[in-house]
Amino acid sequence: MSGVPAEMGLMLSALLFVLGLIGVLARRNLIMILMSLEVMLNATGLAFIVAGSKWGQADGQVLFLLVLTLAAAEVGIGLGLALQIFHRFKTLDADSINQMQG
Repeated sequence: MSGVPAEMGLMLSALLFVLGLIGVLARRNLIMILMSLEVMLNATGLAFIVAGSKWGQADGQVLFLLVLTLAAAEVGIGLGLALQIFHRFKTLDADSINQMQG
């Protein structure tokens, strides 16, 4: 039984990363921006897993755990900030944030 070639896994990872980047740059809703960031983080985690399996090392899986921890922290802080922005501006539109002052 053969596995998926590493090139295909890395191409899938690159495609997911580009889709997440387009989502971050094109969207205005903060929740959609956070979801796009999650897609980008998962794409990097997939690249670590594929690279680790290609070389037969467990380092990719360890780095993926680090990526998952970073993603969990990003969700907690990001949703907290989104909640505060919604309470202050009554919208989650990223363009309204430019009205914030120190």
